[in-house]
Amino acid sequence: MPDRIPPDSVGVVTPQHLTFHEPVALLCGRVLPHLELVYETYGELNAARSNAVLVCHALSGHHHAAGYHSADDERPGWWDNCIGPGKPIDTNRFFVVSLNNLGGCNGSTGPRSINPETGRTYGPDFPVVTVRDWVATQAMLADALHVDRWAAVIGGSLGGMQAMQWAIDLPERVAHAVLIASASRLSAQNIAFNEIARQAIVSDPEFNGGRYLDTASNPARGLMLARMLGHVTYQSDDGLRDKFGRDVKSGDLAAARDVQFQVESYLHHQGRSFSQRFDANTYLLMTRALDHFDPARDFNDDLVAALKRAQSDFLVVSFTTDWRFAPARSKEIVDALIAARKNVVSAVVDTPHGHDAFLLEVPRYFSVLRAYLQHVAERVNAR
Repeated sequence: MPDRIPPDSVGVVTPQHLTFHEPVALLCGRVLPHLELVYETYGELNAARSNAVLVCHALSGHHHAAGYHSADDERPGWWDNCIGPGKPIDTNRFFVVSLNNLGGCNGSTGPRSINPETGRTYGPDFPVVTVRDWVATQAMLADALHVDRWAAVIGGSLGGMQAMQWAIDLPERVAHAVLIASASRLSAQNIAFNEIARQAIVSDPEFNGGRYLDTASNPARGLMLARMLGHVTYQSDDGLRDKFGRDVKSGDLAAARDVQFQVESYLHHQGRSFSQRFDANTYLLMTRALDHFDPARDFNDDLVAALKRAQSDFLVVSFTTDWRFAPARSKEIVDALIAARKNVVSAVVDTPHGHDAFLLEVPRYFSVLRAYLQHVAERVNAR
């Protein structure tokens, strides 16, 4: 391993591609003629195939959760601080699987893929997908990897929703579900934020009804605005104050001339970067999946009834300053799990980092996650 790669890293990893040639029926009624999923694995699957952990990504995530794609990579995977030897998701103990979901823009079948019926990219014609569709296609991947039961399914935000859906839809295949900064359904305010972001994208003149790839264009301004809006909601007031305050990057504040605050510059950078690496149609698709998620809907709006199907134990973590997925939303899940007579551990972590805290190495959060997953590993070894 090159010297620049830390010793607690999983090292250089290679994405893997798996193609399912049989048709895949989706909940919307559409059928994909075939499916390709891109994924990465870290650690080794044990002889009993009992130590596999599935990591589900959030809205803008992908399969590259840990390690480096080459020794020259500037940045590791998006959850590298949490996945690796000796880290909370310990690859000395677990075989970790991370994939790019159906509908993504990082190699799995999605809006940028070629529609075999037309010979052109799907674009806006790609089918609507749901969290239940993701779970079903993740189960296809598990079958291909010969994983009958996950030791744990783990996710933050939209990833936590997938972990919950796994426990409900395929209860016999999940031993532990870890839900971090998540909710059982979006609030009206959250749906409103998602709609504003979508309107920023579709109103961009370069969007071209979702056919921007046909003209080699990109609704970059719309994507930039959507990301800027989303990024603000992932932060807390205290966190932004501590990081930027009212510091000025350029201009003359006293004369009110050509002023740009540091926080403005930061948001512009985040937005520009995102607009160059993410697909607009995928953003629309993913936010719709967020809006539609509501597992209680199939049980007469009774979350307790939905969770009674689960056979797994649960860890539910929330963060005090997360107002996008507030601790009250996690409490609703915990209360429903208790009413459904499920084993659940919960923690509310005090941090100024808002919703994005689930991606950060917050000491108490990582100690909770580490302790719980040590318990999971001990149960795996005891089998």
